[in-house]
Amino acid sequence: MYQGRVTFHDGDAEIAPGLTVHHIGGHTLGLQSVRVWTRVGWVVLASDASHYYANMEEGRPFPIVVDIAKMADGWRKLRALASAPQHVVPGHDPLVMHRYRAPRPDLEGIAVRLDDEPRA
Repeated sequence: MYQGRVTFHDGDAEIAPGLTVHHIGGHTLGLQSVRVWTRVGWVVLASDASHYYANMEEGRPFPIVVDIAKMADGWRKLRALASAPQHVVPGHDPLVMHRYRAPRPDLEGIAVRLDDEPRA
């Protein structure tokens, strides 16, 4: 940061073509999520805006929250930013490792391809 290599963004911004950040209220005041253009369309990395799939899919807020109404608004924004609802990836859910395929067999359980369609 002190070498001038960090840029702060207050709100929504384009970082590079196909890479944007978006303010998502609710969990914390300054939380941002990342949207990336992939071969399957826009994929949204929800970060702490949705810790788990159940937060958004079942409308169950994470218990540590600044504003529940803004959190629910944030879930709507995340869905609108993604090309499809299944392309919103929660920040902490172990199910991500099951819903998406590994890039190679030796990376099973270690890494996944978010630029691929999730498993049904």
